[in-house]
Amino acid sequence: MGVPAHLHGYTFAEYLDLEQSSNVKHEYLDGEIYGMAGGSPRHAALALAAGSALLGQLRGGPCHAFNSDLRVRVLPTGLATYPDVTIVCGSLERDPQSATTVTNPRLIVEILSPSTADYGRREKFEHYAKIPSLMEVIYVSQDEVLVEHRRRGPDGSWSSTRHRAGETVVLDAISCRLDVDELYRGAPAT
Repeated sequence: MGVPAHLHGYTFAEYLDLEQSSNVKHEYLDGEIYGMAGGSPRHAALALAAGSALLGQLRGGPCHAFNSDLRVRVLPTGLATYPDVTIVCGSLERDPQSATTVTNPRLIVEILSPSTADYGRREKFEHYAKIPSLMEVIYVSQDEVLVEHRRRGPDGSWSSTRHRAGETVVLDAISCRLDVDELYRGAPAT
């Protein structure tokens, strides 16, 4: 029997129990558990390309790349989710209720589909922006060759730039670069 797409009135501990026994991933916020849809082949290819590009540049340094199996929790809001790529620098800070959940990402990459783009760029970003350690968020579009780069300034405010074919995204927080053409090379059409 499958798990419904949306469950109401659960504690974080009950959510963690569900995740341990589930073969699909769920987001958690304010007692609500939301089923996360599976990604398309293009989504999977773009996530792998982004993670691979960053992993290669981070090897031997203080930062580590993780795929979408790593759960991230936003302690100020309670959101628990699985970004497509998460970069953590230094020691992993764990959620007080879950040793398998981290709370200190430095950079997050999200691959956006038409059905998740608005939620990811708006509501979900409002949660991410409350993570003190988070300095950059990358949104990779599936529909077009477009990478949105959001970065936190010294004053705590966020700015956004868009990068297209032929451009490179400079990720100052982790001393890496993402070549937009390389990111999309080989990704199957939608």
